[in-house]
Amino acid sequence: MKVMIRRNGTGLSAYVPKKDLEEPIVEIENEGLWGGFVRLRNGWRLVLPDLPGDTRLPITVEAKKISGED
Repeated sequence: MKVMIRRNGTGLSAYVPKKDLEEPIVEIENEGLWGGFVRLRNGWRLVLPDLPGDTRLPITVEAKKISGED
């Protein structure tokens, strides 16, 4: 699914246009963000692609949902 990752005033958030859903990112598996999973406040876990650590935000990426509420 397409997900836009952006930095807001308090941290990172993810926006899923297909669901019109924006949630803060509350957990990051890898310090560099990319190539691991992130957990959203609503419980979703998304696997992000492996991108360079200096990738600029905001960016839209193809992520895979691995768990959480629908």
